[in-house]
Amino acid sequence: MAMHTNHPVSALPTAPARETTGHLLLRAWCVFLLVLALGGVGLVNAVGPAATAVVVAATAVVSAAVWLVVRPPLALRRLPWIAAGYLVWATASVLWSAWPAASVLTLLLLWVTTFQALFVGAVLTWRDVVRAIASAAKWVVGLSLLFELAVAVIVRGPLLPGFVIPGDAVEGVWSSGALFSGGRLQGIFGDADLLAAVMLVAITVFGVRLAVGAPRRTLLVVWIVVAGFLFVRAGSITGIIAAAFVALVLGTVLVMRTASRPGERTRWYLLYAAIGLGGAGVLWFGRDAVFGVLGRGADLTGREGLWADVLARADQHPIIGWGFSTPWITSEPLIGGWLVDRGQPVTQAHGMWLDTYLQLGGIGVGLLALVYLAYLWRSWFFAVDRPRWDLRDDRPHSPLTLLPTLVGALLVVQGLTDSGPLLLWGWMFVILFGAKIKQTPLVGVGPSEQSISIERGELQRPAL
Repeated sequence: MAMHTNHPVSALPTAPARETTGHLLLRAWCVFLLVLALGGVGLVNAVGPAATAVVVAATAVVSAAVWLVVRPPLALRRLPWIAAGYLVWATASVLWSAWPAASVLTLLLLWVTTFQALFVGAVLTWRDVVRAIASAAKWVVGLSLLFELAVAVIVRGPLLPGFVIPGDAVEGVWSSGALFSGGRLQGIFGDADLLAAVMLVAITVFGVRLAVGAPRRTLLVVWIVVAGFLFVRAGSITGIIAAAFVALVLGTVLVMRTASRPGERTRWYLLYAAIGLGGAGVLWFGRDAVFGVLGRGADLTGREGLWADVLARADQHPIIGWGFSTPWITSEPLIGGWLVDRGQPVTQAHGMWLDTYLQLGGIGVGLLALVYLAYLWRSWFFAVDRPRWDLRDDRPHSPLTLLPTLVGALLVVQGLTDSGPLLLWGWMFVILFGAKIKQTPLVGVGPSEQSISIERGELQRPAL
């Protein structure tokens, strides 16, 4: 006989699991590290290289201490050992470097950037990594817009690094104050090309967050609009070409994901390879017309002459190079004051591969090529392959897997006319994504993804 009762049969409702304060602080620290990587040039312009070096060293000490406390699961055999070979060769170049002081200083920056990339990838899950990059990008986008607005409203003219207002028009300004005059913007970087590259990263990661279904989607759209505005106002030819290439790669990945039969991808590979090679050919052989339409000279704003000078010097030591220094330290006369462009000392070869050839010779170029080949290979199949660890082959793709290969596409194009991929956020993303894909090739699967100490911030040591 059924009886009425006031006592529920089901279990009492419980509050959903929440992230602990420790994990929130951990992710906030990773956001700060990513802000430094993305906007580090702005910090140098604001406080100078000496103070920036102190900040970078302090962050390395803090990250090392946090790593010892958290002790995230880490498979040593799955570390990016090819990149380690490049680092070892760059470090060894101190023995024959023509500028040993510059080599030691820039190598410290390279090693710290590498360590921070491994740290962020080890203590955060894939979802948290993308979320942290998006948060850092918001800071950089917002600071760039506010900086340009402040210079245009308060200074009403050019501003030099160190917040110095020049008496006359000079080259090498931090900002030209052109927000309302229609000129090119440089953001907190003092470089329009670098501003365009970082804004493209921001647009990409915001788009991935939208595809994932992140909350506050309207605000994400606003951030995309602001980043797009800064990207357009930067007026970077390299940025425009990179954006087109990123769009091509995105379209290719989405098409590849629809393949359902063996060999179906081959025709798409051939088609997109033809499109890419055809576009590159048109861009190279028709550059006079293309760059004329875009308001640039066919010599890439004088870079062809710079490349010729760098190549002539690099050919003097074609095997081992002159010694590592990325960027070129201006206080070193052999490299800092060697080339001058519009009255300012040049701090890079404006080409990742040529810069590596100058500093580390053909051996360095070969090692760097292996680093990028391994990264692009892993990130590509991380994006196009369906997640699978058993017999089931119908699991949906995650939009999160798009970010590494899209960033790789950007870095490949940027590296043709800029040395940015060799340091700061460029190198950090190569190590971060490359190591993360090796450690955790499936989003949400594996020790580093499911560990309670990582996912919820509980500082307990994972079981061995």
